[in-house]
Amino acid sequence: MPKTHKSSPPKTPTTKANRARRRRLLSALRDAVKKEKAERAERHADIRQAPRAGRPRTRRPSRR
Repeated sequence: MPKTHKSSPPKTPTTKANRARRRRLLSALRDAVKKEKAERAERHADIRQAPRAGRPRTRRPSRR
């Protein structure tokens, strides 16, 4: 015999407000992370574009 789904409880104004607040906070957090990553990428790109002082490195040093 197949099981029937339970109906969800009615949505109260409090739960609606809490969900909205959580959605807003998570969205703000995602935006902040995205902005930080963009700034970091920009900074690193700036660093790489700058010419290296001294003799150019012809071979990479060993990692060990």
